Amino acid sequence: MNERSIPSLAKRFRGYFPIIVDVETGGFDAKTHALLEIAAVTVEMNEHGFLAPQKSFFYATLPFAGAKLDPASLAFTGIIPDHPFRMAVDEKKALSELFSHLKKEMKDAHCKRCVLVGHNAAFDLSFINAACERHKLKSIFHPFTTFDTAALSALALGETVLASALAAAKLEFDNQQAHSALYDAERTAELFCFIVNRWQELGGWR
Repeated sequence: MNERSIPSLAKRFRGYFPIIVDVETGGFDAKTHALLEIAAVTVEMNEHGFLAPQKSFFYATLPFAGAKLDPASLAFTGIIPDHPFRMAVDEKKALSELFSHLKKEMKDAHCKRCVLVGHNAAFDLSFINAACERHKLKSIFHPFTTFDTAALSALALGETVLASALAAAKLEFDNQQAHSALYDAERTAELFCFIVNRWQELGGWR
């Protein structure tokens, strides 16, 4: 196989570098509720055009000044925002460091723009965009384009719930570990790779 014919991640998604993201929050309103956890997973492509999860990044974040915390959301995730063992950092520091890492990964893959991949991705992107706006940070993600694994799963597997989609794909999911941003991001990355790779097995995108 000559160099020109080797599949490239930079070519697969029109120059976009897919980054699988999951956030855990103190509610549903990105403007008023706290961002409490953020995780991101990169992917790599082999010489046959198949994807696999590559690197994982995780930050527990402190609620911003004046942030609201919905008790029902905290009960659902099990997060105790002021627990000392969370080792939480300011969300500006977390996002700045995360963007720096991801920008390097994007450049190493010869891609031009990061695109957020998420299960119900608009939710995750809304919290990242709101945090960037609060701290006047330039996001590395496309401002509105996302790859939504809920929609992809509906097409490929007939399921929209993450746990059900993973079960249909015969991929591991532990309900006891769910609702941790890192765990959910890593499982979503496996699901995204499964769907893209299944398409590749069926003949690919070209």
